Amino acid sequence: MLTFKNSDDVMKRILTSTNTIALVGASNKPHRASNEVMLILQYYGYKVYPINPILAQRKELTIHGKKIYASLSDLPSDVKVDMVDIFRKSEDAGSIVDEAIEYKQNNCLKSVWLQIGVIDEDAAQRAIDAGLHVAMNVCPAEEIPRLGIVGPNHRNL
Repeated sequence: MLTFKNSDDVMKRILTSTNTIALVGASNKPHRASNEVMLILQYYGYKVYPINPILAQRKELTIHGKKIYASLSDLPSDVKVDMVDIFRKSEDAGSIVDEAIEYKQNNCLKSVWLQIGVIDEDAAQRAIDAGLHVAMNVCPAEEIPRLGIVGPNHRNL
């Protein structure tokens, strides 16, 4: 049974303080949820960097006009990610959260977001203990309109 509880206040804080998102598990296949969510987040004004180690090997490939990176550590040093959005299986989420925690030490990372169906309560707790905001088993593309957010830097809290 899931003991982690999402908070509307925390999700609002995440979505209004985020400008740049690393989307881990990004897909170039239009029928995949990660592809659609990336497009929606871009529509709302977020800068989204796709992360996929397999697709990153194909240098000519992009997703919605953005270069694909193999990992957070492969992002250019001038890119400051605010949120890591995880589109991977639950059993893979812990290592991605750990990478995000490590990434936070040298960057301005503020939060991790585990998508619908991605559940790892231990990883969520590690992120919280590291000072990150966490949302889990929800989708920002659904929460943005539900919470009345119009995009990055929206301050109607």
